[in-house]
Amino acid sequence: MDAGNTAWMLAATALVLFMTPGLALFYGGMVRGKNVLGMLMQNIFAMGLLAVVWAAVAFSLAFGDAGNAGFIGNFDFAWLKDVGPSLPPGDYAIALTIPFILFCAYQMTFAIITPALITGATADRLKFGAYAVFIGVWLVLVYGPIAHMVFAGGWLADMGALDFAGGAVVHMNAGAAALALVLLIGRRKGYPDTPMPPHNLPLTVLGTGILWFGWAGFNAGSALAADGIAGQAIMNTFLAASAAMLGWLVVERLKDGHATTLGGASGAVAGLVAITPCAGFVGGMAPVYIGLIAGAVCYLALGIKKSFGFDDSLDVVAVHLVGGLAGSLLLGFFADAAINPAVTNEGVFLGGGGSLLWDQIVASVVTLSYSFVVSLAIGLAINATIGLRVDDAAEDEGLDLSQHAEVAYAD
Repeated sequence: MDAGNTAWMLAATALVLFMTPGLALFYGGMVRGKNVLGMLMQNIFAMGLLAVVWAAVAFSLAFGDAGNAGFIGNFDFAWLKDVGPSLPPGDYAIALTIPFILFCAYQMTFAIITPALITGATADRLKFGAYAVFIGVWLVLVYGPIAHMVFAGGWLADMGALDFAGGAVVHMNAGAAALALVLLIGRRKGYPDTPMPPHNLPLTVLGTGILWFGWAGFNAGSALAADGIAGQAIMNTFLAASAAMLGWLVVERLKDGHATTLGGASGAVAGLVAITPCAGFVGGMAPVYIGLIAGAVCYLALGIKKSFGFDDSLDVVAVHLVGGLAGSLLLGFFADAAINPAVTNEGVFLGGGGSLLWDQIVASVVTLSYSFVVSLAIGLAINATIGLRVDDAAEDEGLDLSQHAEVAYAD
């Protein structure tokens, strides 16, 4: 047990939890005024429901039976059995110098924000009850297995794929689920002919700042220690976000003639997403290159929904699915063993050949496919029973009144 590592991970856990209210503001500012409380409630509710589901069963499914190259964990830690203030019991495969209960709490904050990311895609039309059922089931059936395969030494990690803080587990996973749901739930009324501009961009900018701040715990905390790798991860995180903002704004200015506030906020988040799988595995100017590429690519990916005709309200697919995929693949070019000895196959640009890049491709395909198919199945089951979408009258009235009997603005 290391006191310094424990102190840092206590702080990192709080930082990541704070990201979910930040996400609520980031998304909340982008919806129309009649739906802002609905968006805030969906995100804050995730902190309530998913923490309990995590403690009861999902943590065990994600991190039980660690290191055995499997597809899912077991029930050894269900109901927090043997998860306490000491080091892990027995021959637990993940080497920790922090209390096992703190590791569980830190991973819980990831499990909370990942399903919350999906809310941006289904904004303005998803029933609150359907959302509650979906994220609870999804955490067990989708997040748990993918976290096990990647974070807990399961099949994809054993194969050689790298994911420092969740490019696959968090961002591609949530993005694929978001795509499945928007295909099921359909377009917002009036989309794309009726303008639906953000109602409060200052809220979105504030949310961006909170997310950027919290991402220090998200990425640097994933070192699970107060050490040099954590220091490298925090610098990489900040550089990639800054570079991605620039990349997004340059392309936006060239293509549309303006560099917008929403573009600056979205670009920064795209960079934070893309550097997440790379944060503790790259160094030097690599995070700048990764950020610049991600900012430009994610901006151009906004056109995907127009090309294919689906309504991803707040561009979760473009920012999280595409951003997470870009970062995961770019890691195959920039991974550096001098930064982290866990890099056993270096990236293409470091002379490591294409082995790691291939592993990253396989892990990305598996993550996207599994998440999309199982999310679609969960969504179909909910739609066939309680229904996913509010009726036309409730959508016209807005989710704030129809789902929660409240309004955000008295006027």
